[in-house]
Amino acid sequence: MSIMGERNASSIGHKKSLFYLFSITSILFILSWLFVLRSTGHPYFIDHNLLPNHKLFSTFHGGNLATRSRNGNNDPSIAANPVILEDQVAALRGSNMVKANPDNKAVLKVFMYDLPPEFHFELLDWKPEGKGVWPDIRTKVPEYPGGLNLQHSIEYWLTLDLLASEFADPSIARSAIRVHNSSVADVVFVPFFSSLSYNRYSRLKPHQKGSTNKLLQQKLVKFLVAQEEWKRSGGRDHIVLAHHPNSLLDARMKLWPATFILSDFGRYPPNVANVDKDVIAPYKHVIRTFVNDSSDFDSRPTLLYFQGAIYRKDGGFARQELFYLLKDEKDVHFSFGTVLKDGIRRATQGMHSSKFCLNIAGDTPSSNRLFDAIASHCVPVIISDDIELPYEDVLDYSEFCVFVRTSDAVKEKFLINLIRSIGRDDWTRMWARLKEVENLFEFQYPSKEGDAVQMIWQAVARKVPAIRMKIHKSRRFSRYNPLRNRKPRSLPIPINFSK
Repeated sequence: MSIMGERNASSIGHKKSLFYLFSITSILFILSWLFVLRSTGHPYFIDHNLLPNHKLFSTFHGGNLATRSRNGNNDPSIAANPVILEDQVAALRGSNMVKANPDNKAVLKVFMYDLPPEFHFELLDWKPEGKGVWPDIRTKVPEYPGGLNLQHSIEYWLTLDLLASEFADPSIARSAIRVHNSSVADVVFVPFFSSLSYNRYSRLKPHQKGSTNKLLQQKLVKFLVAQEEWKRSGGRDHIVLAHHPNSLLDARMKLWPATFILSDFGRYPPNVANVDKDVIAPYKHVIRTFVNDSSDFDSRPTLLYFQGAIYRKDGGFARQELFYLLKDEKDVHFSFGTVLKDGIRRATQGMHSSKFCLNIAGDTPSSNRLFDAIASHCVPVIISDDIELPYEDVLDYSEFCVFVRTSDAVKEKFLINLIRSIGRDDWTRMWARLKEVENLFEFQYPSKEGDAVQMIWQAVARKVPAIRMKIHKSRRFSRYNPLRNRKPRSLPIPINFSK
């Protein structure tokens, strides 16, 4: 072969090598891009066998706690593995013993402290027998005092509901059940009858340096901050009741990380209580429910009704202004009234025969009058700029209430002209809606599906994800700044919130 031929053959072989190298490189390049595109597309399930302790992950596969291997058969080695949380399994089994609420949401699991009776039923003059903490509600339920005390009695109804959850018929729908292991609970309930304590025991007795109410608050704080449940969460998952605006006046500034159940935020600084952290609960109405209401627009002769204290402070100044604006209107009833001297009976009669009922801010943004109006099917006219309403995240109050800004309400003829402009059809629609929602504000024992007790528990349940997030965030630096070693930080009581 000539030298030229050898060169041509060598050149051809070199070109072939370059071609093969280019082809292989291109294929690898294309495959690498396919891998990148695949990795950035839809998520794929992870093979738990590739992970450490994969048996633990497999027990949660498919959203249940069955002890299964990958082929679906029972694996005795997993069942015997102590890493599986027996308390969680027991809690889930326990929650299946009661019917869930109508929205098919999980039943709220509540751990309730066994506080000494002096904090709850002993305030009702109930005396424990032996070492028992709670009354046997299957034989007799201690009675709550009547009159205005009933307005803030939610602590009584919620505690009874938790006690009853241990004995209730499994077929009855419930929104909360009591559990006895705090590690499986969603929230921790503090059964202190704080409103009753304020109403009955806030006055000093001759031999006392401090009132019984104040002493109980001091004892409560000392008890709570010493509990492992409080240390574990910093109190964030605790449910504390302070429905009366003056209840827990001293302890609230130390227990502020907890979720409060309140009537409003009128006497709380926003860093202690606010709508994002806490739950607003309805008052228990004190007038008689309008049963079998067949009234209509024409059979209720009074256009606008108000009876109560007229001269109030703070946001309640509008009551006095409105009294002078409305007192001479012929179809308006606006007068001073109390529960004394047959006041409840007369208020019941007046609201049942009125088309609209005024709910005006008093010393605080809320009042029981709103819930009296709902029970009367008397369309509420709400004049309270800072009011927060129970379960408003799931209930549209504009369907059965009229809202008026205070600055507009005190203008001459504004309010009366607005009310007169609401005709028969609109009023009838709101009246019918009141009859549909009235059960949401009824407190009763035993509780029933969709009543006030279960609605409050459901409102608490909607706070649970936010509570858990706060707890988890608080643990970020717990390795060198452990939460359990911190002392509770007390906030000073602002002057304008103290009374």
